[in-house]
Amino acid sequence: MSKTIKYRTCHLCEAMCGLAIEVNDNQVIAIEGHKEDIYSRGHICPKGIALKDLHNDPNRLKQPVKKTSTGWQTISWEEAFDIAEQEFKKIRKKYGDDAIGTYTGNPTVHNTGTAITLYDTINALNTRNRFASHSLDSVPVFLVNQMMFGHAMMAPIPDIDNLDYMLIIGANPIASNGSFMSTPNIREKIKTIQQKGGKVVVIDPRKTETANKASEHYFIHPEKDILLLLAIINELVLRDAINDSKALLLADHLDELKTIAKPYTKEVVSPITGISIEHITHIVDDLIKYPHSVIYGRLGVNTQSYGTLCQWLITSINILLGQLDEKGGLQFTLPAIDYVTLMAHESKMFRYSSRVKSYKEIVGEFPTATLADEILIEGKNQIRGFISIAGNPARSAPNSQRMEKALDDLEFMLAIDMYINETTQHADLILPPAVGLETMHYSFVLHMIATRNTAKFSPAPLSISKEQRYDWQIMGELQRRLFTGSIFQRIKSNIMSRIHPKTKLDLALKTGPYGVLGGRFLRRDGLSLKRLEKHTGGVELSPLSPVLPKRLFTKNKRIELMPALFVKEMEKVKELLTPEKEEQYPLKLIGRRHLRSNNSWMHNLPVLEGGSRTCTMMIHPDDADSYGIEPQEMVEVYSDFGAIAIAAEVTTNIIQGTISIPHGWGHHGEGVQMETAKRNAGVNINTLMDHDRLDALSYNMAFNGHPVAIRKL
Repeated sequence: MSKTIKYRTCHLCEAMCGLAIEVNDNQVIAIEGHKEDIYSRGHICPKGIALKDLHNDPNRLKQPVKKTSTGWQTISWEEAFDIAEQEFKKIRKKYGDDAIGTYTGNPTVHNTGTAITLYDTINALNTRNRFASHSLDSVPVFLVNQMMFGHAMMAPIPDIDNLDYMLIIGANPIASNGSFMSTPNIREKIKTIQQKGGKVVVIDPRKTETANKASEHYFIHPEKDILLLLAIINELVLRDAINDSKALLLADHLDELKTIAKPYTKEVVSPITGISIEHITHIVDDLIKYPHSVIYGRLGVNTQSYGTLCQWLITSINILLGQLDEKGGLQFTLPAIDYVTLMAHESKMFRYSSRVKSYKEIVGEFPTATLADEILIEGKNQIRGFISIAGNPARSAPNSQRMEKALDDLEFMLAIDMYINETTQHADLILPPAVGLETMHYSFVLHMIATRNTAKFSPAPLSISKEQRYDWQIMGELQRRLFTGSIFQRIKSNIMSRIHPKTKLDLALKTGPYGVLGGRFLRRDGLSLKRLEKHTGGVELSPLSPVLPKRLFTKNKRIELMPALFVKEMEKVKELLTPEKEEQYPLKLIGRRHLRSNNSWMHNLPVLEGGSRTCTMMIHPDDADSYGIEPQEMVEVYSDFGAIAIAAEVTTNIIQGTISIPHGWGHHGEGVQMETAKRNAGVNINTLMDHDRLDALSYNMAFNGHPVAIRKL
């Protein structure tokens, strides 16, 4: 068979880079960036190349396996589905619907077949015990969007192509490729802003990869970001620098916001944050001076005790600057599949509470921090059966020891996953879907948070064997077998589960804002899947443009600048103004992200080894000296929950009093069957984490700023 070039969008992070894949006899020869891709223009990072390793990985499962007394045994798909049906029906009959729990990992958003069929499958179970990885890193964004704009997915995105000034707080887009700001080649875009006379400024406890390319970087103490944000608001008020923009005219309770920020002057917050008065003044000067300036915050501000409040104040400052819903500011997308409008009725929260800790659900799911509670603590609706879908909570959730004990205590566990990892090793049954280059791709979730309105569809470059199944086939079969509901609902579910995802995708495109059936009339030039397939590099849609108040989902079509829930929580912020007492655990622990490591399973891909991807403990030289620690010396990091041994990386790239260890490592378990990952196992930071240390508003995990201590080994 002759060599051919196939085109596909990379799905391994949010950037949606286009790939040109050289294929021969259903094998990958080489992968390069697709120069004609409408979004990435040939840019590619190491993860895209790693799709070849993923396809060829000998550890990747391709057929169902069940756990036996002598180890894992390969079985047929029919037997696997029979086991799943039998076990879950037995649990449901004995304990009720809520005795089945589900967990969905980050890849469910990035895999088209899963994303299209996932919620129909989970809804078929009729359980409230649903958990998802986004409760570990993203729920503050959803909660702020819901409270301010009326929809959890109504996320404003920096218009990075038209910015003059970008203040990045607690985010590292060069490593993440732009989380909640999906954009390829962020390094070049930062450079472009600087070349036209603008600035990119980073505020972070660590001098990150992004900070190294920024115009300025300022260290800040962990969990003190909220004080800086309040000081910025206070300065804008004192200088009478609030812009009477269209968005501000749509916002209620401006005076209350001014009042709440009044005590937090730059003089008060400077010694607590670690940022000088002069530097705070300089930052506000620039925010006012540049006509197109925004503040952008992500993981560092979300995964802390004040995550929701930080995200709220970031959005509020952008409104005060007159930058919301404006070109060169923060703008809302209008993707080809308008998920926001389609799912408007689903964007709800606080309707019911978790059994053990009484945490409220947010967009249909409970926080992962309480998943182990719901399995281990006895009582009505205790989780006895569990489905893990493309997730690894044994490494991503806090207090890993407790999580693994919980997974061991289940009566039956099913995993839909391609690896036997730290989580799936506890399963009784694993159903592996076809992945990567074996699947079609349309990033309908990521287009909602992209910096441009584009659309791309990729047919599967490679075919699968007759022993394999696609994710949507697995989901559909489980949906049919496990559905509970009326006869009418069952018939509807049965029909929907059999519709090919391409058919659903085509209908969504045709009826979307740019579709042939979009609007009131038939559009001859409108989108359909067939037309999109002709454009291997995708198509450019309308430019980002103002959408307010039309796309506000609040009842009064106004922006709620001061949600009562947030105002009440602000009382706790006053405690930050009191000097901290000497603690048993004097150091603050923060995470970090690597370009070559988005999900823990990527540690099993050889091409992603090396480079800057290291599992070390970053520590400031002054702190290292005080503990007598030499570079590369092994130290123990410990908390009330556990201890890990790790090599010290002594560097001035971190603020004194803080240490940094990457998240998602620790692949040393005997049951783990990931050879490359085990060779460079690293250590599991979540061994140290308190599962009750949360953002009180969203119940998102407060990973950053966790108190720890260290000692020489």
